[in-house]
Amino acid sequence: MDGLLVLPEKLPILSEEGEIPPYSERRRWSRYWLVDPLDGTKEFIDRNGEFTVNIALVEDQKPVAGWVYVPVKEQLYYGWVTPEPEAFKEAAAGIEQIFSRKLEPTNLAVVASRRHGGEALQEMLERAKGVFENIDLKNFGSSLKICMIAEGRADWCPRLAPTSEWDTAAAHAVLLGAGGLIVDSTLQDLEYNRKDSMLNPHFHAFGEANSLWQKLVNQS
Repeated sequence: MDGLLVLPEKLPILSEEGEIPPYSERRRWSRYWLVDPLDGTKEFIDRNGEFTVNIALVEDQKPVAGWVYVPVKEQLYYGWVTPEPEAFKEAAAGIEQIFSRKLEPTNLAVVASRRHGGEALQEMLERAKGVFENIDLKNFGSSLKICMIAEGRADWCPRLAPTSEWDTAAAHAVLLGAGGLIVDSTLQDLEYNRKDSMLNPHFHAFGEANSLWQKLVNQS
């Protein structure tokens, strides 16, 4: 976070590792940094490589830029929504622009948590079987799941267990830049700094807006 402190524009920094100001103060912030120095603590402990460092710029309750670094793989995902949505992946092979993919009418690729929301997820997948012929489910930790959707490797990430705002904002911005979206269980855009609690509602990350999601999400 030291790098954020020396930027010309001095913005508040909200971090999982720091003191959380009361909402009476935070509600006055129009722009601020939202940081998670280690997303996926259990993945870090298990040494499976599925942990990330997340930095997001939030403006008017929406993530407008984000950086997700994967230390083990030395990969960086980053994206923004203005002046136009763009997202990129930087690795040893170079930098490439990434895009979320169009939903196929018969095949659905799902990425979900290794550890949370199992029973609720299974209920939703059963409903999905009535919509899609083939469903491919993979389990991953941390914000990597959302980045996988941003680079077109999956279509849907249902998160049906608690997360905090710093867990999602950076990857959310990357996904928006790549052409995707994140919504709550009522299909409203996921927003930030709207309440005293730092917890997100249950949410769904999608590679694209599609009317098919209504059949799955509305019943969650």
